[in-house]
Amino acid sequence: MSVIRVLLADDQRLVRAAFAMLVESARDMEVVGQAGTGAEAVELARTERADLVVMDIRMPEMDGIEATRRIAADDDLAGVKVLVLTTYDTDEHILQALRAGASGFLVKDTKPADLLAAIRTVAAGEALLSPGPTSRLIARVLRIPDDPPATGGPEGLSDRERQVLALVARGLNNSEIGERLGLSPLTAKTHVSRIMGKLGARDRAQLVIVAYESGLVVPGDV
Repeated sequence: MSVIRVLLADDQRLVRAAFAMLVESARDMEVVGQAGTGAEAVELARTERADLVVMDIRMPEMDGIEATRRIAADDDLAGVKVLVLTTYDTDEHILQALRAGASGFLVKDTKPADLLAAIRTVAAGEALLSPGPTSRLIARVLRIPDDPPATGGPEGLSDRERQVLALVARGLNNSEIGERLGLSPLTAKTHVSRIMGKLGARDRAQLVIVAYESGLVVPGDV
């Protein structure tokens, strides 16, 4: 069984300790480091070769968004995934975190079992963007001016690819997309990979941004 190497980044020691106990309780995970600042998270990601960083947003010296951006921009850390934690009063930062390279986000009051499931999902290469929270949060953060992501728009996609992109933006996984469109999960996955290639997106999280910013999916439409 492959073990997921997890790095925890949060400026509150008690929070890190609680997360560490939870992660270590899972047979397929281990905590390889704990960081109290964004700068420490970037350095530990390099030295400990983590598979995934559970990243808080608000931290001293360097926040989680900048730390995520630096990890995503480092070719030596190409395989490292970032799962961002947020609270409802930091919803406005979620789009920036996704643009910076995060593969998903969770709120801090997530159930323990859901956090472990999220770590597995993101480590496996899927974006963690559940339909309800995604729709509500993107509706808010799209009002904040920011530079667009380095991706193309959906204009060059086929009708089927636009359908798949819309379902990705609503938080559906490959199996759910296949069921909705009458496709096998493998065919759905192939469509998603082809869309990412056409749009120059590095992961499903960026596909969500493209879908919302282009108007292909309207916030609140789940």
